[in-house]
Amino acid sequence: MRKIKLLLGIILVVVVILAYFNYPKLNLISGYAAKNMASSVYVAGRSTEDVQFNDHDMPLIKLANATVSDQEHTASAKVYGLMERTAFYKEGLGAVLTNKEYSQHAFNTVPHRKTKKDTLPFPYGNNGLTDTLLPNVDYDQVEVALNNAFQHPEEKTRTLLVVYKDQIIGERYINGFTEDTPILGWSMTKSVLATLYGILQYQGQIDVTAPAPIKEWQNDGRKAITINNLLRMQSGLAWEEDYFKISDVTKMLFLDSDMTLAQRKNEMIAPPGEIWNYSSGTSNLLSGILRNQFGSHQTYLDFPYKELIDRIGMHSMLLETDLEGNYVGSSYAWATTRDWAKFGLLYLHNGNWNGDQLFSKEWVDYIKTPTQNSDGKYGGHFWLNAGGIFPDIPTNVYSANGFQGQRVFIIPSKDMVVVRTGLEEQTDEQYNTLLSEILLAIQ
Repeated sequence: MRKIKLLLGIILVVVVILAYFNYPKLNLISGYAAKNMASSVYVAGRSTEDVQFNDHDMPLIKLANATVSDQEHTASAKVYGLMERTAFYKEGLGAVLTNKEYSQHAFNTVPHRKTKKDTLPFPYGNNGLTDTLLPNVDYDQVEVALNNAFQHPEEKTRTLLVVYKDQIIGERYINGFTEDTPILGWSMTKSVLATLYGILQYQGQIDVTAPAPIKEWQNDGRKAITINNLLRMQSGLAWEEDYFKISDVTKMLFLDSDMTLAQRKNEMIAPPGEIWNYSSGTSNLLSGILRNQFGSHQTYLDFPYKELIDRIGMHSMLLETDLEGNYVGSSYAWATTRDWAKFGLLYLHNGNWNGDQLFSKEWVDYIKTPTQNSDGKYGGHFWLNAGGIFPDIPTNVYSANGFQGQRVFIIPSKDMVVVRTGLEEQTDEQYNTLLSEILLAIQ
């Protein structure tokens, strides 16, 4: 009995020591679990059991236990009963992770949305699909590519969609997901955010070559930072993008009330344009600058839907906000796989949507131009193959990329868009193989 008590005492001491040194991390772990559970249940319509078993089966996050309250439209999570965090869902705004500064009344203002009548098939409507077989498509080869993409469950591919000449030639979903299931794009949201700047530029409302309009930067070297520098992730501002420890990005996403301030407060470590440093804080800073272009919070909330999302019929897309009502432009856009494909098609058609010009071809050229010191892999909030990361596909391929392997590939030379979503990042070799097998189908 004495030995058992001693052993239990040792275990207790070890648990206390581990909890002491990891306690700050628990805030982030439970925060991630609560936020992701709330969004997955109330935005995507999935079950708590599915989210807990699959989405939260990742290092550290699986330590959290998350529950939902349908009455309150909230999700809460704890780690071994410690550090409870709660996320609140609001129709039209998505889920937001609460903290001591949270006030529910701040979420009374929601975007105004307009849904077009579905009179056309995909992509210009949502009234079914065109069933015409294209003569130069090897549909058997498309099936080979789809089969191979889902062959290994450990790769955790969830959805795969292939669009050629505006027509879906291949589409597949794992159990529990359909063409109506919204998918979190994570950093694909950055490309959506950049597109809003392209629209403003086309409308003559903003000049991306102008200095970033941030008052507190005007008395130091940061006054030289342009919007272009921010869109290209070359502001020279300090930033740590590490999702597996307490870093700039995890503190911003799971602790900050106003996510537009995280990068805004940082000091310069290099002159603008000298280094390339990927930063989600920069994207949320751009979201804050975008908000200041409008006279009211309502106009800011309406703008993405009026001028982009609902304008091209991506009616499933939802942009979530932080506690201050800023769109989390770094990470939190949800949409069905088909609507993510529409976003890619808009770029494939150089900003023209069935005769409606949203942004210019020059904007497409701009976001595809490699950023200095990025090794040809990054443009203006889009990723590039200009450096030949994927050796067996055209170098003009570019994409919106997100955490855990969310991708919208745009392949101009083949008139094609490919959307892949999942729970596991793929290697460059895997993406190269996937796209190569798909391209073999075009004869």
